[in-house]
Amino acid sequence: MSNKQTSESPAEQEGESNKQRGGLFSRLKNGLAKTRTQLAEGVGNLLLGEREIDDSVLDELETALLVTDVGVDTTSDVMAELAQRVRRKELNNTRALHGALAGLLEQRLQPLQQKLQTEAHTPYVIFFVGVNGVGKTTTIGKLAKQLQAAGKSVMLAAGDTFRAAAVEQLQVWGERNDVPVVAQPQGSDSASVAFDALQSAQAKGVDVLLVDTAGRLQDKAQLMDELKKVHRVVQRIDASAPHEVVLVIDGGVGQNALSQVKLFNEAVPLSGLVITKLDGSAKAGVLFAIAALPDIHLPVYFVGVGEKIDDLREFEASDFVSALLSAEEA
Repeated sequence: MSNKQTSESPAEQEGESNKQRGGLFSRLKNGLAKTRTQLAEGVGNLLLGEREIDDSVLDELETALLVTDVGVDTTSDVMAELAQRVRRKELNNTRALHGALAGLLEQRLQPLQQKLQTEAHTPYVIFFVGVNGVGKTTTIGKLAKQLQAAGKSVMLAAGDTFRAAAVEQLQVWGERNDVPVVAQPQGSDSASVAFDALQSAQAKGVDVLLVDTAGRLQDKAQLMDELKKVHRVVQRIDASAPHEVVLVIDGGVGQNALSQVKLFNEAVPLSGLVITKLDGSAKAGVLFAIAALPDIHLPVYFVGVGEKIDDLREFEASDFVSALLSAEEA
């Protein structure tokens, strides 16, 4: 235990923890600024003057939810519930409506909240999949740093051998964080890279192996076949691997995220999601559409709301909704 931990009182430690949490929430709030601005006309204004609730208020709110890609089904369900509460006189003004909206939105996102656990196997093998440009390689680098900070030993596998920049980028992350990277020249067999990396991770007793994968080949069928091949090859060494297949999605693509979830899940069954680039998107409402998928139920392990290491943060439904609906500027 460090000197700081032993010298601080419980009250001081709690204060420091609250300060860190406040800083993280502030970054999340800043990261969601574009979506919050998009919502402001229909949602932020609910807090102004505690107006009576009329049809125009509900219409504005419905439009605001739709334009941020919350999704037609979720928006319809939420609006129907709010309208019913208004008719029952449970909601008397726009401030009460705002509070009810927050509760309904959090309720829908709660099933997505789940921490990534890596203790069940050693090494714990995590595949990262997704189309090019979503931030897979950056996400892997940030997560590697966070796992290190939690006391885990980490190894990276540069499995996106079809894009030279991806291999180089992962090697830079490895050098920066002093994490070993298994890589082969551009054009090598990505399954071979994953195979070698898993053998090395086993031999060295590494806690977590993070595997980058290709994001684009000549067509979707070829990409999915490649992912299936990598999946099969690592199972020759460890029948339980990979222990996670995490899809990384650019939050700015809106409803297109749903088709990506379905497509990748058909190729290699997904276990979780990371939603990146929410700081550059006005469509962060897509998380609600993901939560409403009828046949696919996946946790969102992390959301990305900026470029810093700490801007890849664990998804928490209450914080996300609070940051999304906050009226005051960050």
